[in-house]
Amino acid sequence: MRLFSNLKRLDLLLIVSVFALIMFGLFMIYDASSYAAFRDFGDKYRYIKDQIFWVIIGSVAFFVVSFFDYHKFYNLALPILIVSICLLGAVFVPGLGIEALGARRWIDFGFFVLQPSEFAKIALIIYLSAWFSTKEKGRLVAFLLLVGLVLGLVMLQPDMGTAIVIFGVSIMIYFLSGANILHILSLIPVAAFLGIILIIIEPYRLSRLTTFLNPGQDLQASSYHLRQILIALGSGGLTGVGLGNSLQKYAYLPEATTDSIFAIMAEEIGFIGVMLVISVFLFIIYAGFKIAMRARDNFGKLLAGGIITFIAVQTVVNLGAQTALIPLTGVPLPFLSYGGSALIVNLFSIGILINISRQIHHD
Repeated sequence: MRLFSNLKRLDLLLIVSVFALIMFGLFMIYDASSYAAFRDFGDKYRYIKDQIFWVIIGSVAFFVVSFFDYHKFYNLALPILIVSICLLGAVFVPGLGIEALGARRWIDFGFFVLQPSEFAKIALIIYLSAWFSTKEKGRLVAFLLLVGLVLGLVMLQPDMGTAIVIFGVSIMIYFLSGANILHILSLIPVAAFLGIILIIIEPYRLSRLTTFLNPGQDLQASSYHLRQILIALGSGGLTGVGLGNSLQKYAYLPEATTDSIFAIMAEEIGFIGVMLVISVFLFIIYAGFKIAMRARDNFGKLLAGGIITFIAVQTVVNLGAQTALIPLTGVPLPFLSYGGSALIVNLFSIGILINISRQIHHD
């Protein structure tokens, strides 16, 4: 009971909300993957067994970090950042990095496959929060160089979705630190210009953009994924076709357990169901910013603000892509999508939030 002794109602609701999403995610991952898992591996429980293992590891990380004084991360910020940058570079080492679907985003340790870009997110959040927690002038150039280094390594993998999340979170921490608003506004056109260049020079990114602008251009090739998402959303209607009754999970919808799990959810539980899920995300974001505003020091404020921005940006980008409001990006839905590195980092981050909140109440 000691874990709950210094928690207030908001914190308890935050914990319950996060683990409720995870439990629902386990069901949806099994539901969306059983057909493909049996077809590919002869074991319909293959993906759900992996996810349960990662939930256990992530839960341990959550509980440990919730008791770990977040102030200690201040002195650990630089070593954590250096390790994360080294891991980002390690994906390009032959025999260590894994290439799949034209991307090199993973490291194979034998017993575990790691996606360094997920850990780079929280590492950069911790470092920037520590750095900007003290007032100091003339940091814009150094800030841009550091963020540019991390973004460059991520883009080489290539992983534009993660790059968008990292850029958004970095700008938010810079803003929350009290930076000149003109500096931030000046970065928007530069970022937009670079984004356009990166889209033009990479065929698959350009294909995603043209597909977004004209979904009907090639229904069997570049537009296929988006078309199947829209079919799933349309099939769900107001109340859905019922849990377990999705047709899109039968190999029609690509990435059904990862980036596009929201589409399967929308098909099965309908508009009303997904609005309930979205309301849970909104509460988590509200609770996170509430903790950030009440944190007892600048480091805690920036750390909490960065973490909840990271969760919020990923959620918005994923939902935006899955509802055809923005091009497909490859960003998973926090707590719900299949994947170990992302889930562990998300639970680790929520653990930090809870620790910040516990210390507010303790004081």
